[in-house]
Amino acid sequence: MQERRKSKRRFIMYYTRIFDRGTGAIIGYFIDLSPDGAMLVSEAPFVGHKLSHLRMDVPEEFDIKACLDFEATCVWCRTDTADPRFYESGFHLQDVPAEDIALIERIIQEYGFRDN
Repeated sequence: MQERRKSKRRFIMYYTRIFDRGTGAIIGYFIDLSPDGAMLVSEAPFVGHKLSHLRMDVPEEFDIKACLDFEATCVWCRTDTADPRFYESGFHLQDVPAEDIALIERIIQEYGFRDN
Protein backbone atom coordinates (compact mmCIF):
# COMPACT_ATOMS: atom_id res chain seq x y z
CA MET A 1 0.00 0.00 0.00
CA GLN A 2 1.36 3.43 -0.94
CA GLU A 3 2.11 5.83 1.93
CA ARG A 4 -0.12 8.92 1.66
CA ARG A 5 0.62 10.69 4.94
CA LYS A 6 1.82 14.28 4.76
CA SER A 7 3.48 14.15 8.20
CA LYS A 8 5.33 11.31 9.89
CA ARG A 9 3.38 9.94 12.83
CA ARG A 10 5.13 9.43 16.15
CA PHE A 11 4.19 6.88 18.78
CA ILE A 12 3.28 8.73 21.94
CA MET A 13 3.92 7.76 25.55
CA TYR A 14 0.90 9.68 26.85
CA TYR A 15 -2.42 7.82 26.81
CA THR A 16 -4.57 10.21 24.83
CA ARG A 17 -8.13 9.31 25.69
CA ILE A 18 -10.46 9.97 22.79
CA PHE A 19 -14.13 10.71 23.40
CA ASP A 20 -17.18 10.87 21.16
CA ARG A 21 -18.32 14.49 21.57
CA GLY A 22 -21.97 13.56 21.10
CA THR A 23 -22.15 10.91 23.82
CA GLY A 24 -19.14 11.73 25.98
CA ALA A 25 -18.12 8.05 25.86
CA ILE A 26 -14.46 7.03 25.62
CA ILE A 27 -14.05 5.40 22.22
CA GLY A 28 -10.35 4.55 22.46
CA TYR A 29 -6.83 5.89 22.71
CA PHE A 30 -4.53 7.49 20.16
CA ILE A 31 -1.26 5.59 20.10
CA ASP A 32 0.40 7.57 17.36
CA LEU A 33 -0.18 11.11 16.26
CA SER A 34 0.73 13.75 13.71
CA PRO A 35 -0.83 17.15 12.93
CA ASP A 36 -2.68 15.42 10.05
CA GLY A 37 -3.76 12.09 11.51
CA ALA A 38 -3.61 9.46 14.19
CA MET A 39 -4.02 5.77 14.92
CA LEU A 40 -6.66 4.81 17.46
CA VAL A 41 -6.88 1.56 19.43
CA SER A 42 -10.42 0.68 20.46
CA GLU A 43 -12.66 -2.17 21.55
CA ALA A 44 -15.04 -1.64 18.62
CA PRO A 45 -14.28 -1.31 14.89
CA PHE A 46 -14.89 1.92 13.01
CA VAL A 47 -16.62 2.32 9.68
CA GLY A 48 -14.24 3.58 7.03
CA HIS A 49 -14.68 7.08 5.58
CA LYS A 50 -17.12 8.17 8.28
CA LEU A 51 -16.66 11.60 9.85
CA SER A 52 -16.49 11.50 13.65
CA HIS A 53 -16.77 14.39 16.12
CA LEU A 54 -14.07 13.74 18.70
CA ARG A 55 -12.47 15.20 21.82
CA MET A 56 -8.94 14.54 23.05
CA ASP A 57 -7.65 15.13 26.57
CA VAL A 58 -4.66 17.48 26.78
CA PRO A 59 -1.98 16.78 29.40
CA GLU A 60 -2.67 18.90 32.51
CA GLU A 61 0.84 20.34 32.67
CA PHE A 62 0.32 22.17 29.37
CA ASP A 63 -2.07 24.52 31.20
CA ILE A 64 -3.53 25.85 27.93
CA LYS A 65 -6.83 24.05 27.64
CA ALA A 66 -8.22 20.78 28.96
CA CYS A 67 -9.15 19.24 25.61
CA LEU A 68 -9.10 19.54 21.84
CA ASP A 69 -12.31 19.21 19.86
CA PHE A 70 -11.91 18.13 16.25
CA GLU A 71 -13.41 16.16 13.39
CA ALA A 72 -11.66 13.13 11.93
CA THR A 73 -12.40 10.65 9.18
CA CYS A 74 -11.63 6.97 9.64
CA VAL A 75 -9.68 5.89 6.56
CA TRP A 76 -8.96 2.28 7.56
CA CYS A 77 -9.69 -0.22 10.32
CA ARG A 78 -8.22 -3.65 11.12
CA THR A 79 -7.94 -6.13 13.96
CA ASP A 80 -5.09 -5.21 16.33
CA THR A 81 -2.06 -7.33 15.49
CA ALA A 82 -0.96 -7.54 19.15
CA ASP A 83 -4.37 -8.39 20.62
CA PRO A 84 -7.27 -9.50 18.39
CA ARG A 85 -9.81 -8.34 20.99
CA PHE A 86 -9.03 -4.76 19.89
CA TYR A 87 -9.04 -2.76 16.65
CA GLU A 88 -6.61 -0.28 15.13
CA SER A 89 -8.07 2.54 13.04
CA GLY A 90 -6.33 5.24 11.03
CA PHE A 91 -7.88 8.71 11.17
CA HIS A 92 -7.32 11.81 9.08
CA LEU A 93 -7.81 14.97 11.17
CA GLN A 94 -10.06 17.52 9.46
CA ASP A 95 -9.70 21.33 9.46
CA VAL A 96 -7.71 21.62 12.70
CA PRO A 97 -7.10 25.29 13.62
CA ALA A 98 -3.47 26.49 13.62
CA GLU A 99 -3.38 26.96 17.41
CA ASP A 100 -4.55 23.36 17.91
CA ILE A 101 -1.97 22.08 15.42
CA ALA A 102 0.68 23.86 17.50
CA LEU A 103 -0.66 22.10 20.60
CA ILE A 104 -0.60 18.71 18.84
CA GLU A 105 3.00 19.37 17.78
CA ARG A 106 3.86 20.20 21.39
CA ILE A 107 2.25 16.95 22.61
CA ILE A 108 4.31 15.05 20.02
CA GLN A 109 7.48 16.88 21.08
CA GLU A 110 6.92 16.20 24.79
CA TYR A 111 5.49 12.66 24.63
CA GLY A 112 6.57 11.21 21.29
CA PHE A 113 9.16 8.47 21.09
CA ARG A 114 12.35 9.90 19.62
CA ASP A 115 13.43 8.90 16.13
CA ASN A 116 16.58 6.78 15.95
